[in-house]
Amino acid sequence: MKIPRIKIASRLMSTRRRTVVIALGLALAALSIYYTWTVSMEMKHEDEVAVEQLRRAEHNAVSMWEDILRSTNIGGFGYNYELLDKLAEHTNVPLVITDDRLNVVVSNLPDSVTYDRELLRKEIMAMSEVNRPISVSHRITQQTTYTIYYGKTDYEGMVSSAHSEALAAFPYVQLVIILVFAVFAYIAFSSTKQNEQNRVWVGLAKETAHQLGTPTSSLLGWVEYLRTQPVDQIAVDEMSKDLAHLMKIVDRFSKIGSETQLTPVNINEVVGDTVMYFRRRIPRNVTLNYNGLAIAPIRVSMNAALFEWVVENLMKNSLDALQGHGSIDVVVGESGDAVFVEVSDTGKGIAKGNWTRIFEPGYTTKTRGWGLGLSLSRRIIEEYHRGKIAVVRSEIGKGTTIRITLKRREGDE
Repeated sequence: MKIPRIKIASRLMSTRRRTVVIALGLALAALSIYYTWTVSMEMKHEDEVAVEQLRRAEHNAVSMWEDILRSTNIGGFGYNYELLDKLAEHTNVPLVITDDRLNVVVSNLPDSVTYDRELLRKEIMAMSEVNRPISVSHRITQQTTYTIYYGKTDYEGMVSSAHSEALAAFPYVQLVIILVFAVFAYIAFSSTKQNEQNRVWVGLAKETAHQLGTPTSSLLGWVEYLRTQPVDQIAVDEMSKDLAHLMKIVDRFSKIGSETQLTPVNINEVVGDTVMYFRRRIPRNVTLNYNGLAIAPIRVSMNAALFEWVVENLMKNSLDALQGHGSIDVVVGESGDAVFVEVSDTGKGIAKGNWTRIFEPGYTTKTRGWGLGLSLSRRIIEEYHRGKIAVVRSEIGKGTTIRITLKRREGDE
């Protein structure tokens, strides 16, 4: 079957458009990060300049107090303490000035600190660790009359350092956002690609079913013709069964991608039909056992055509594992609200590490085949029938048991 060139071209164009969109998105994100980083660096430089200016202002303020104390109190005249207090109120630098008896002369600290000698002592010690105290001597006697203790201005608060740091961190936040965007874009791109592949496979399956419709109809006519001829009618009956089986396969392919309708059926008969078909077509040294026709009917909601496909795949795998010698046991049963079908063989077995891998697409131990049979079986059971399929027992050289589990049809006991 040839896929139209227009469809192929449109898919390629859509893939290119998605790639271009993702590339543009990443480019815009990179430009955004670069712009934010540039702005943050400029603001950081401005903050550094502002801090340096504050340090200079702090140094000038302390120098001013030193000059005031040196240039006054000459010839026995005292300070205007009221004026000094007003000056202290307008000084941003934490400041304490004491006389030669360690009495506080001027302070812009809170009253709760100034009038508590213990707190004041701790504050003066802290200031002394930050900045070396300045001793002011009398111009004439050269005796130390006052000592200036000063602390450190809150530069960070004045220049909004926290805001600057947050802005500096913003590019990294943007980078995380871009990475998340890239991950989601990749997932979306991958899922879209997978959906396109699924549509191709569904279209291929439906087209295959359509193409097989004409020869199967023709074969049906030839079988009916042979029934009127003097030939071995047993052979004609077997040909008719093979043709009926081929028509089932065509029906299965036509159902791929369509909404699956589940109807209540007798699971004993559904499985039994597949077993009976295989009994006439297995090697002479292989024994095929089935218990379903000897127990009470069990009704389950299912799509019979698709479920037969699963049982058929399991039996084919068992036949391949036997390599012409051994036995296959097909068991139908129920336990509580569950109905199960087990297919067991005495073949070569499966290593425990591969019990789940055998259901993955492409996994196969055969020299021919695509490894899709068990993968398709799991999809039919789990997605369409809401059941489970798994290897429950297997041992190298002794055989394997695979179990299908379905829910009992509501209303049945």
